[in-house]
Amino acid sequence: MMKYYAAMLVCAAMLALSGPALAQDAGVPQFQELFNGRDLTGWVNVNTAEDTWSVRDGLLVCSGHPIGVMRSEKQYENFILHVEWCHMEAGGNSGVFVWSEGSVAEGKQLPKGVEVQMLELDWVNQHKDKDGQPAPIAYVHGEVFGALGAVTVPDNPRGSRSMSAENRCKGQGEWNTYDVVCVDGVIKLAVNGKFVNGIRESSVRKGYLCLESEGAEIHFRNIRILELPPGMATPEQTAAVVNP
Repeated sequence: MMKYYAAMLVCAAMLALSGPALAQDAGVPQFQELFNGRDLTGWVNVNTAEDTWSVRDGLLVCSGHPIGVMRSEKQYENFILHVEWCHMEAGGNSGVFVWSEGSVAEGKQLPKGVEVQMLELDWVNQHKDKDGQPAPIAYVHGEVFGALGAVTVPDNPRGSRSMSAENRCKGQGEWNTYDVVCVDGVIKLAVNGKFVNGIRESSVRKGYLCLESEGAEIHFRNIRILELPPGMATPEQTAAVVNP
């Protein structure tokens, strides 16, 4: 618990320092754009088609086909990620991976890493359980979990996954904002301006960012990152480096 509060204090301090009054100080960390609104500079297609990812009217557009990911060129350890997303299809599925591998294992479609889920609100109605009951509505947004071998401890357990404590997600055609704070194996997620979920004790603590294509068109904008001071991620907790 103390580690969590310490991490949040560090993040709060960094955000305060990056205010307009100190913007000219070259030593103060600033948010950096990960998407320039013109092309896919800074991103690498891992296992999707050439036309899966494109830029349209200043937006990063994912067709959803085939299932796979596009990754950042570089790795990140401790950071705050800001990303805005909008599903274009009812029941759409996507997500962002943090501390991720930069490649996908043979026979798999998605990488090892921690996924922050992005599901459109109608997903629960389209995927009912064997008794005909929909999943909890909070499941559709902001579920955080270790994928493909990454292990985490959930704040709000739904099995091994962590489910948002409150539904703050908007539906098809509306923009949602995620702020993802990642520090020393702890992740805290804010959805549309409020922290509602998180995990701790992640087995992976440094790696790539990946945007996910998973069967439905989704748009992204205002993807930016504030890098925080490095921690003590071990080689075992760090993704292998993949050349661009």
